[in-house]
Amino acid sequence: MIKTLNDYNLFRRADLKINGVKRQNISLKIKTFFFPSPTIIFLKYLRKYEYYSNCRGLHNKILMVYYYSKYRKYSLKTGISIPKNVFDAGLCIPHFGSIVVNAACRVGKNCMINSCVNIGANGGSSKAPQIGDNVFIGPGAKIYGDITIANNVYIGANSVVNKSICEEYVVVAGIPAKIVKHEQLLWWEKNRLKLISLKN
Repeated sequence: MIKTLNDYNLFRRADLKINGVKRQNISLKIKTFFFPSPTIIFLKYLRKYEYYSNCRGLHNKILMVYYYSKYRKYSLKTGISIPKNVFDAGLCIPHFGSIVVNAACRVGKNCMINSCVNIGANGGSSKAPQIGDNVFIGPGAKIYGDITIANNVYIGANSVVNKSICEEYVVVAGIPAKIVKHEQLLWWEKNRLKLISLKN
């Protein structure tokens, strides 16, 4: 959770790094200005909304309202419905479109979430999935219920996960999802990403 300005800066750097946004030169800044990435803009306003929402003081609450309006605008524009304080630092959203996450979910560091993913509660319950670090969530995956997903898990495309996955370094797939193989490399290692250090 973002509680301080240092937290905010760490989250922003981690989000940008894991989404492949490098230090910008002049030409890249011009390109970004005229052709901005909707998902990167969404992440920016999500993190600002989280920061000002978690800070005390009238000034911060006024800024929270402002950034909430920006966050909501890009949420509707991209079809990404991610509530505040759900994802830890290093959230990767490669494509926009129909991502719905329950506010009771908690997701760890360095998560990739693809389009058409739904993470929610089951049958009106207030409990939702608790997901660890370095989890890859494939396109169209559905994850729901009072379950736990371990660290370093791959969830295959169009999988339906309704039971806890307690083993790390596994690939789960199918309806309902089950372990289909083991995988020692993390998803971001496979993509040759070098991430910033994230403290616990």
